[in-house]
Amino acid sequence: MFKKKECVAMLLAGGQGSRLYALTEKTAKPAVTFGGKYRIIDFPMSNCVNSGINTVGVLTQYQPLVLNEYIGNGQPWDLDRMSGGVMVLPPYQGKNGADWYKGTANAIYQNLDFIRRYAPDYVLILSGDHIYKMDYNAMLQDHKNTGADCTIAVLEVPLSEASRFGIMVTDETRKITEFQEKPKNPISTKASMGIYIFSTKVLEKYLIDDENTPGSSNDFGKNIIPNMLNDGMKLYAYPFEGYWKDVGTISSLWEANMDLLGEKPEFNVHDKKWRIFSRNYAAPPHYIGKEATVSDSIISEGCEIQGKVEHSVLSSGVIVEKGAIVKDSVIMSGTVIKAGANVNYSIIDSDSVISENAKVGEERELAKGIAVIGSGLCVEKGVAIASDAMINDDSVDGVSAIEK
Repeated sequence: MFKKKECVAMLLAGGQGSRLYALTEKTAKPAVTFGGKYRIIDFPMSNCVNSGINTVGVLTQYQPLVLNEYIGNGQPWDLDRMSGGVMVLPPYQGKNGADWYKGTANAIYQNLDFIRRYAPDYVLILSGDHIYKMDYNAMLQDHKNTGADCTIAVLEVPLSEASRFGIMVTDETRKITEFQEKPKNPISTKASMGIYIFSTKVLEKYLIDDENTPGSSNDFGKNIIPNMLNDGMKLYAYPFEGYWKDVGTISSLWEANMDLLGEKPEFNVHDKKWRIFSRNYAAPPHYIGKEATVSDSIISEGCEIQGKVEHSVLSSGVIVEKGAIVKDSVIMSGTVIKAGANVNYSIIDSDSVISENAKVGEERELAKGIAVIGSGLCVEKGVAIASDAMINDDSVDGVSAIEK
């Protein structure tokens, strides 16, 4: 018998993340490394725990191996519980056959049995690819106070960017009167953050109706929300004013990492009142050599720095040898930057090697874009990689795969 929960969270983590190119070739987007010691999924998971929500379903699909292994039993987030906790929910075969998740709404529909076992009054729907800190409990209280059928978290965005989002028009009470999904000509700057709270019975009804509607995209923004508005249901906007970043592109992922740096970072991951939890495997303390220089950077456990690191984020176990330079870059775990190598304005995925005197990227002011090297690759001695290169295998001259 499962213990009843007031609210259950469903975290959508099955997206391919194709705009992250080499970084998601073998890994689901929510499992991409961020900030030296975190994965992207750590942020919504930590928000749940800090908000008092202890039952979380994580819906996986694309390249789930690393993500499944990382989540494990949920212990790092205090989600290893006898009742509730975290459960990974991949597509599965039922009595009517098996099917991939066809859209965000269909993904939740396929897991209604998971929701029903806890008989929650409310369901929180989250995306697994955003960097932010948010108190979901405060949003839940607002949902109850307004008597809403659905509450949608919204963020004010510049009008020039509004066409990238679901856009809402509200009245003076914050009740949503109109919704536009990625409109060419937006009439508001209130953007959906992809964070929804539904009253459970309402959610069930609309998911079932949507599933039985031929030709539906099975999507919250395209189908569920418009259908609820057309039926006169009560939808309210919940304003959010803190830091929030969609890290679905190479440039936005790089920018979000850089937002952690400086004396007054735009996004603070050191807030003891709102901890960001992660699964950190044991590593020795980092070591900064006598002749090394490090400035305005994050250096994680197990790193060994003998060269120069400037305005960069280094994950665990990164080695920067004597004479090597790393600047304006994100270097993921286990990567080695050999003596004399120069890495500028780049993202280097895990377990790669930048060999002696090799060059990756250009100075930020001169670069055409961010250079990206996928995991487990070696840029050979003296080879230069262009500033806007996206390399995910050994098909490029001067790049080889590292034998495992």
